[in-house]
Amino acid sequence: MFVTEYVNEWDEVTYLPTTLSKVILSVLIVVLLAVAVIISMKRLKVKPSVKLTTKQLAFCAMAIAIGTILSNVKLFHFPTGGSITLLSMLVICLPGFFFGLVPGILAGVAYGILQLIIDPYVLFPAQLIVDYILAFGALGLSGIFAEAKNGLVKGYIAGVLGRFVFAVISGWIFFGSYAWEGWGALPYSLAYNAIYIFAEAAITIVILLLPPVKKGLTYIKKLASE
Repeated sequence: MFVTEYVNEWDEVTYLPTTLSKVILSVLIVVLLAVAVIISMKRLKVKPSVKLTTKQLAFCAMAIAIGTILSNVKLFHFPTGGSITLLSMLVICLPGFFFGLVPGILAGVAYGILQLIIDPYVLFPAQLIVDYILAFGALGLSGIFAEAKNGLVKGYIAGVLGRFVFAVISGWIFFGSYAWEGWGALPYSLAYNAIYIFAEAAITIVILLLPPVKKGLTYIKKLASE
């Protein structure tokens, strides 16, 4: 009713969401974004208004949409999952930087659900939670440093490390059988996930340190928060 089995090109039995599941997940994305907006308004100590709600919802939705587009611009892609993308993690860290920790996590979870809808790779039900809910939700840890000096760089690093932790857990528990010859499941997962996650992070941090980029994103944060 909610999932259907599919044998992929590597003869793995994977699980795909049915149409009903996609509808339910789409509604859940909207709910998560709405809750993120309400929480961000309370954090910013402003009175609720249609204009503000629409504005913040638009910023979160745009971040998720742009992040989804950029996630498909793959500079490198492992056949069994994991890619170096064109700054997609940075874009998903922005709601946390703009609005704080909880809205950032909710926006990250909404993004993970969207990834599950459009590009699922699920071998085990529990893996779905770790890879799509927890790992992408962890990008919202950027909100920890929303008000800190150089908060975007610090927050981005926090979000990336959060995603890395859950990616390693998933690889260790669910994909240990794919370990390279002579490697244990945990060392393999650490190395495998570090390659694509930290490679993209290194590229992104260099870009974030460019004065025009830093200034531009700080200005966008001001627009989003007003």
